[in-house]
Amino acid sequence: MTNIAAVSAFSREHEPLSQEQLVDLEAIKALTHRYALSLDRFDIDGVVDVFASDCVFDASPFGLPLMEGRAQIREFFEHNEQSMASQMHLFANHIIEFDGADEAHGTNYLYEDGYTKEGNRITCLGINEDRYVRAADGWRIAYRKIAPLVPPKLEGY
Repeated sequence: MTNIAAVSAFSREHEPLSQEQLVDLEAIKALTHRYALSLDRFDIDGVVDVFASDCVFDASPFGLPLMEGRAQIREFFEHNEQSMASQMHLFANHIIEFDGADEAHGTNYLYEDGYTKEGNRITCLGINEDRYVRAADGWRIAYRKIAPLVPPKLEGY
């Protein structure tokens, strides 16, 4: 019986991905989905958990900080929790390519909408450029750079 997913999922060279790579692909996508859910629930531990211990998160194209390591990411999202009343993050259009058995890179789009505690609306449409690594406990984001696709609305953030 032919595995339709294995036939339809291709690498950059247009070779079918192995079943192990397909499992890894879903695990990598799930990182960003867990990240979004954790953000929307203001679950800082959940946000930090998707990143490698020595990660870099570059939000400077949005005029926000470049963060190195989980401690700086935690500090940034603690500010987010203090500033935001409600928020929704939607990630889509994942493109992921494997660079080896334990490394991959890819992109995904972000749509974020929310309100600060002062009532200001925050909206962002952006693209993430990611690098992923397999750690002892599963895949993690090693590097994420987020850049706007259209000018963001960040007044009051």
